[in-house]
Amino acid sequence: MDRSTDKTYLFEQMPASQAVRRQILPAIASQMVLLAYNLADTYFVGLLNDPLQTAAVSVAYTITVLMTAIANLFAVGGASCMARALGRHEDTDARCIAAISFWWCLLAAVLFSVVFAWLASPLLHLCGATSETYALAFHYAKCVVIWGGPCAIINILLANLLRAEGSAGIASAGVSLGGLINIALDPLFVLPQFLGLGAQGAGLATAISNGIGTLFLLFCIFNRRRSSVVSLRPGSMRYTAKHMGSIVKIGFPSCAQYLLTMVAVGALMKFMSAYDTDAVTALGIVKKLDMLPLYFSIGVSGGILPLLAYNYASGNRERRHQVFKLDCGVSVVFSLACVLTYELLAPVLVGLFIDTPATVAYGASFLRIMVLAMPMMAVCYPMITQFQAMGRVKESLICSVLRKGVLDIPLLFLLNGLLPMYGCTMVQPIVDFVSMLVALWLYRRILRQEGRVR
Repeated sequence: MDRSTDKTYLFEQMPASQAVRRQILPAIASQMVLLAYNLADTYFVGLLNDPLQTAAVSVAYTITVLMTAIANLFAVGGASCMARALGRHEDTDARCIAAISFWWCLLAAVLFSVVFAWLASPLLHLCGATSETYALAFHYAKCVVIWGGPCAIINILLANLLRAEGSAGIASAGVSLGGLINIALDPLFVLPQFLGLGAQGAGLATAISNGIGTLFLLFCIFNRRRSSVVSLRPGSMRYTAKHMGSIVKIGFPSCAQYLLTMVAVGALMKFMSAYDTDAVTALGIVKKLDMLPLYFSIGVSGGILPLLAYNYASGNRERRHQVFKLDCGVSVVFSLACVLTYELLAPVLVGLFIDTPATVAYGASFLRIMVLAMPMMAVCYPMITQFQAMGRVKESLICSVLRKGVLDIPLLFLLNGLLPMYGCTMVQPIVDFVSMLVALWLYRRILRQEGRVR
């Protein structure tokens, strides 16, 4: 077999730097496309110069974080368990894990869409919707969550399972295809010179694109069913009792982090909504801009999780440590570049999305504060990924909960009281700094247990 396509060679023998590039470059590319289509929604809605529509998209976006939480419960847990099974050369178990993850994730996705349809009003108001923005936010969320939610969730799952077997290129193609279609459809659906659907059009474009991307990945898996360990056979569900506990246990910290992210972001939007619509709109734009280093780190970490899990299961500690160091280095360097760029060009970057002077002024100030969290976050994500790859549930859960949940809301009350409005944007840098210190301490303790440090 050609060594360039041999997955065992990729995981076990390929030089660490080359293996990392093979896994992370497609993952980063797909994350950048995801970022682009998230920004496209805000950008094209922003062209309407209607702060209410932009604010509505920002409020509804918080709900989509719930979809990522559900997906990661099975995607991160399934990918980690699957890669470790491959590291132990237990291919049959890997196939069962993939199928169990798929069918249970699909069931959870459909149930979530049904529950959201029932509880849309309280959930959107909890996330900061006002009497002025609720109807717009609901129409956007109806398309993205109720109609397109299952496809969005399954798309994340399938991409993670494909990366777990070393097929990062196919995973990236499926995710990127959906994102590119979304970007192409946004102006057609949103702008008044075409269909003129506004925020609802942005949601409809997202739903259609997620559906197409998911169908592409399903086709690739079906076409490669004889050579791939990513199996979707319903018959594997009879092994649920054997594997489901491990899948959920490992995926739960990531799921919890995204659930708590929704609570934290919703609380932040709620605090900000006490001021004016321009501030809410500016915060929504800034939350989009600070996704660049965030998505980059998620792409790098998601790409190397299979390498870490495989080599942990096979007992190759040295290779696992090399992969981890490369991951951290790439993430931190990129985040520092983002800090420099955002500090220098904050008004220009916010002005790309809206030209309301008050919104641009708020957004530039918010961005310069919030971007300071990025270098710490760029360390936290690889740390959490390392813990997930090793099946270290306790360490992963501690870091995930610290990043989103334990500190956010108390600090919001404290800092908003000390420095109204602007204090809210200082919470994330402080939280990520504390989380980074705890993650480093936990990782050093693991290294001490392995005999790498004293």
